[in-house]
Amino acid sequence: MSARVLIVEDDDGVRAALRLALEDEGYDVDEAEDAETALVLVRRDGAPHVMIVDLMLGEMDGFTCIREIRRDHDVPIIVVSAREDTHDVVAALEAGADDYVTKPFEIKEITARMRALRRRAAAAGDRDMPREVVLDSDPDGALVLSPARGTVRRGEHELHLTLTEFRLLCELAESPGQVLSRSVLLDRVWDRGFFGDERIVDVHVRRLRTKIERDPADPRVVVTLRGLGYRLDAPP
Repeated sequence: MSARVLIVEDDDGVRAALRLALEDEGYDVDEAEDAETALVLVRRDGAPHVMIVDLMLGEMDGFTCIREIRRDHDVPIIVVSAREDTHDVVAALEAGADDYVTKPFEIKEITARMRALRRRAAAAGDRDMPREVVLDSDPDGALVLSPARGTVRRGEHELHLTLTEFRLLCELAESPGQVLSRSVLLDRVWDRGFFGDERIVDVHVRRLRTKIERDPADPRVVVTLRGLGYRLDAPP
């Protein structure tokens, strides 16, 4: 069965070029010219395997579209936008995007990023780790990572992490008690890095903490070593 991609782009030319290139790669492609249509398609057909989302879409922008998708789905999302300002990049990642590509772009870059995202998804459940890892033994609800199942639970409740957040947590959990620098995490989680800008790691760590920490302002699971990187402090 072919992977399904949803392109959310208001430029007919860009949308058509992406569709042709992705269909040549064997993807099944759906299109939406605005965010509202994209949300209707996801509600009707379920989440695709990958989404490509522009930021400037009209009445509902791409940031809002991504946040709405993230309420219920962990689908990998690549932002494709003409907006190059660092603030826009960070805002898109904070909204829940996994990757960001600026226009104009080469189609080969998009397809390469999509293949990388799918490799991450396949690798997330294929790790040489215990079946379950207790990250926080709080008696009111232990925090448990299940790499093979691709899940994280707090007590009986499953937490909804994006693919990138899950990969980041798995990388930290593979080396408990060890400091991993931002550059190391970039290489391992983002394969070949992201614009050479290590701030992407900080953005995703902040998002991860809002989901797994009892108090994100006072993290006890994923801690920061100023100037060095991050460390996972799992219970013994």
